[in-house]
Amino acid sequence: MQDHAILERYGAIPVPRYTSYPPANHWNARFGEPEAREAFGRVGTRPASIYVHVPFCRSLCYYCGCNMLVTRSESLVERYLRAVELELDRVCELLPSRPEVVQVHLGGGTPTYLDPAQLTRLAEAIQARLPWARGIEASIEIHPAVTSVGQIRTLAHLGFNRVSMGVQDFDPAVQMRINRRQSFEETRELIEESRAAGFVSVNVDLMYGLPLQTVEHFQRTLDRVEELRPDRIALFGYAHVPSIKRHQRLFQAEELPGPNERLMLLETSVERLLAAGYVHVGLDHFALGYDELCRARAAGGLRRNFMGYTTCAESDVLAFGPSAISEVQGTYVQNAREVHDWAGRLERGHLPAVRGHRLSDEDLARSALIMSLFCNLEADLDALRARFPGTLLDLRCEERELATLERDGLVVRRGATLRVTPRGQLLLRSVAAPFDTYHRAEARLHAPAL
Repeated sequence: MQDHAILERYGAIPVPRYTSYPPANHWNARFGEPEAREAFGRVGTRPASIYVHVPFCRSLCYYCGCNMLVTRSESLVERYLRAVELELDRVCELLPSRPEVVQVHLGGGTPTYLDPAQLTRLAEAIQARLPWARGIEASIEIHPAVTSVGQIRTLAHLGFNRVSMGVQDFDPAVQMRINRRQSFEETRELIEESRAAGFVSVNVDLMYGLPLQTVEHFQRTLDRVEELRPDRIALFGYAHVPSIKRHQRLFQAEELPGPNERLMLLETSVERLLAAGYVHVGLDHFALGYDELCRARAAGGLRRNFMGYTTCAESDVLAFGPSAISEVQGTYVQNAREVHDWAGRLERGHLPAVRGHRLSDEDLARSALIMSLFCNLEADLDALRARFPGTLLDLRCEERELATLERDGLVVRRGATLRVTPRGQLLLRSVAAPFDTYHRAEARLHAPAL
């Protein structure tokens, strides 16, 4: 079977994104404030990564799958900032000691919806309760069309040193259709300003599978990105889920690239980025050889979480804001999704946790296995069994699926070691899926009766 046919066949089968294991749709909705308090109270001596979700946007990008809110209400932003301060206080009161902060990330939404004074207030609120040393990985996501040079300089002054810029596609027709207009020139200006202000890493997000995209036109976007020469590039596939994200119903089926065209967009992009000198790091990230992500992968210190790929391999995640997800001591804790619900819980003196999951030993082993596949492109089952005694014992179902993956050239097995091939790297989610017992059970539940 040809490479293209194999990639197309696997790409047609929906599998989780594996930003967590088990995937978030399998977490317990009965998990709430008491369980969250217990989880935060167990935080030990591990370092911490801080994530703050800023949900606000100036306008709606029609492809968006994030938790966001289009608003012009300054009173709502003020309520949000007060609630973040309350949440920081509530969580820090539960921590047995202040952890060493090794990473800070502001995501959204559009964090640069906040003006320089509001960004300063937010950063200082974090610093006052969870101080971070100058020079650690402090990053922020921005939309170039709504970000000013003054905001970039403010962020640099506050200690931020990494910036991720959403681009998706520079093609004007695609931008108009997805309601996200930004010019190459303003993107280039912000990248130049970021570097001049001392940012040590610039990431650009691209997206394939959007309405009206063609391989020919996306090549021009890749040309412009090569001119910008960002340190990192994230290449995401558009997820069309109109049943969940109602605004995606604005797209007509005939506007979206078909499976073959979508696959060609991915293959062409990967080939171009590799030829331009980027290293394919894990699933969907590319980095220049000197970048920390490349060094971390070579040293076995790469990790993937809700913030993407990171070099902070052994750290808890303390997350704040609506829908934010903390990962502490083998437990996931997710906040209320809607801004008013999240803020109201805090204003009434509560934690805003509404669901979560405490991992069993088997969950921990399979999570570590999937993490190793995504970050190291290999997994040693015997080493994992030694690390998590009593786990990964009955793998008869997995063996059948792995045999198919090996036959199709996605993995190579040597004893208890599983290695991902370059072809398999394009389908890492499919390679990981055999080890997901939750996904398998769900697939059996929804399988048609014979």
